[in-house]
Amino acid sequence: MKKTLFTLAIIALAGTGTVNAQKLNGGKIGAVAGAAKALTVSDAEVIESAAKSVKWMDENNATCSLTDKDPKKKAYAQRLEKIFGPYKNHDGLKLNYKVYYVTDVNAFASPDGSVRVFSSLMDIMTDDELLGIIGHEIGHVKLEHSKKGYKQALLTAAAAQYAGSTSGSVADFVNSDLGKAAEALTGAQFSQKQESASDSYAYDFLVANKINPEALVTAFTKFGDMEKEANSDKSMGKKMFSSHPDSEKRAKRMADKIKKDKK
Repeated sequence: MKKTLFTLAIIALAGTGTVNAQKLNGGKIGAVAGAAKALTVSDAEVIESAAKSVKWMDENNATCSLTDKDPKKKAYAQRLEKIFGPYKNHDGLKLNYKVYYVTDVNAFASPDGSVRVFSSLMDIMTDDELLGIIGHEIGHVKLEHSKKGYKQALLTAAAAQYAGSTSGSVADFVNSDLGKAAEALTGAQFSQKQESASDSYAYDFLVANKINPEALVTAFTKFGDMEKEANSDKSMGKKMFSSHPDSEKRAKRMADKIKKDKK
């Protein structure tokens, strides 16, 4: 049976989420934001922390491997290897990738180059659609959105951890609670401008590899249909999609770009 991801699981596929520290009540949010400014973390520390967080998630979630004894899980790993294997050194990046055997529909890429794809996302996407989504996540890494977003999430979470204290650093926070650090990683927020830039990156990624970018249109259309379904009731899905960019608009933007490029 598939499990739910241990970390903050959101149906994002674009990286937007709810930073864990935002669960603080009332005026504490402002205090934490101020405290975060007093902390510092280098880009190298962000990448190191991201690698530690992903390692923790790998150890605390069901993963699929090429040597898995479970044929269903092995099949997911084989499919991802076939789809994404040729691109693990794309655009000067060193990318590593795994499948999480979980019920959440998601994918994310970490500043250290770790790409994690959820099996339930693979269930609803064609190979080309999945590659387009992964291309989007790679875009967040290459364009440094992931690093910037995780850096801010780390600072905010560490500030919350050490609120009112004169000691404590981001490194202390990460080493003391990898679960919370992983939650900050998966909850790092991206702006709509960053999302659009990563969509464009994914489009160029597909075109450069002679794959029809229409796959992005159909993938975003599927997300749009899921959003409509989630917003039709008061289910958890509505909460999950509340901060997600409008997939219908993203699909239209990609469709318009295809038409323009064909002229």
